[in-house]
Amino acid sequence: MTTTTETPESPESPESPEVQPEPRRSWLKEHSELGVCALLLALGVLVLTDALTMDVDITQRGPIGPKTVPLVVGVGLLVIAALLAVDVLRGGHGEAEGGEDVDLSEPADWRTVLLLAGVFLATAVLIDPLGFPIAGALLFWGAAFALGSRRVDRDPLIAAVLSLLTYVVFNNLLGVPLPGGPLMGVL
Repeated sequence: MTTTTETPESPESPESPEVQPEPRRSWLKEHSELGVCALLLALGVLVLTDALTMDVDITQRGPIGPKTVPLVVGVGLLVIAALLAVDVLRGGHGEAEGGEDVDLSEPADWRTVLLLAGVFLATAVLIDPLGFPIAGALLFWGAAFALGSRRVDRDPLIAAVLSLLTYVVFNNLLGVPLPGGPLMGVL
């Protein structure tokens, strides 16, 4: 009785397909969220540096001075950057955006983005000559228009109320001086 031993086919034989390893993503691509960590770190350092070099009047209105909020925000940015970096290095990553009501196959709505950018730039230009109440009302109304609201009967009224309320809260209650423009003597 003769036994024959079958030899496995060699990988070079034409019958077996060549097996190639899957292309491996680079380490940086797998940890791309570290870019967000770096951005948060840089922003936190910038905020803290600015807050610590802020020239502040010694007299304060209360126990919390003007440096408090920037210091808290700066430290918060640094803590979030560190926690996110640890999570990413441990293998965590954000989920791919599914979008509840967003069709990801549609292109970006550049018209809305450009309208909003124009409204913000116009506010920056108009805030000194017109004052915050008027420029703020234009900002709120322009943003509502850019985002799709076409209610010209109520949007300007809501924008004016929001702007005046914001001006009064910041200027009169919190002591943050905002340009009043023509309404300087009225409010």
